[in-house]
Amino acid sequence: MADWKVLRQIQQHPIRTGCLSLMSLLAVANLLAYWVAYTFTHTVYPNTIGLGQPRRVNQTTPQDLGLRYSTHRISVQGQLITNPEAGAEWIDLWSIPVTDRPIAKGQVLMFHGKGGHKGQLLQPALAFHQQGYEVILIDFRGAGRSSGHTTTIGVREAQDVVATVNYARQMRDRRSLILYGLSMGSAAILKAVAEGKIQPDGIILELPFARLLDATRGRIRDMKLPVSPVSETVLFWGGVQNGFNGFLHNPEDYAKRVRCPALLLHGQRDRWTTTAAVQRILQNLQGSKQLVIFPQAGHELLMGVDRATWLGAIDQFLSKI
Repeated sequence: MADWKVLRQIQQHPIRTGCLSLMSLLAVANLLAYWVAYTFTHTVYPNTIGLGQPRRVNQTTPQDLGLRYSTHRISVQGQLITNPEAGAEWIDLWSIPVTDRPIAKGQVLMFHGKGGHKGQLLQPALAFHQQGYEVILIDFRGAGRSSGHTTTIGVREAQDVVATVNYARQMRDRRSLILYGLSMGSAAILKAVAEGKIQPDGIILELPFARLLDATRGRIRDMKLPVSPVSETVLFWGGVQNGFNGFLHNPEDYAKRVRCPALLLHGQRDRWTTTAAVQRILQNLQGSKQLVIFPQAGHELLMGVDRATWLGAIDQFLSKI
């Protein structure tokens, strides 16, 4: 009876009622943000029960483009493994050798975007192959046919870039090493070069984002949710769930420690990244650099929008390496 009286007094007091309503609203908002963050950073296989985005697995292979290739799995240290132990992590990759000349010009390592897989980069891979480069494509952990079920939008993926470079070093001798990244793959490359003690001869960054917070805001805007404070709350919970500080994951800052030649490719209609943001990355890069803007393209594979411009930019960049 006493509890009922207390509750009644609270309900009758406008300030207390307002506080309760605000607390309830904050609780609901945080639950929603937690759910969005979890689904945004986790994947589930098709036809399985779980919370996360559907995991896309490549159905096409290099053979469908007439290319010889081999499939391998490497550890997060970059060592070749044949039979992964239970619970072990691995990175699944395709290696496409050069077959029409005595020796390859070099190696191009290719890294896909969020929610993607290595099969989505087959057309650009074919172009690099035709230029005379050996190509290695990987599935980041949590994507494609690699182990795991989480993605960190380039944070942990930077370790996968380093692992792939360590694996490639065992085969390349003195040939040039080029890293190509699409969207999240670009962020992973910049972080890996800045912090992972790798020294590629050049990097190609297609559809890079400058700050994870800005990229999150773009996704939240697409979901028709209030951009702020939902974006900040989602980023906070995503970091808590996956063990990193998303507010500090800013490729534009990593760029300040990158000294190798760089080519940036940006779609002017990209709804998630502005031209000004990409120009900040360009400005911070310490080596020779070039930005090519595709006026008619959004956040999509730029080769499919303007093949001639894409091939021209790639050819010019590679000729200088």
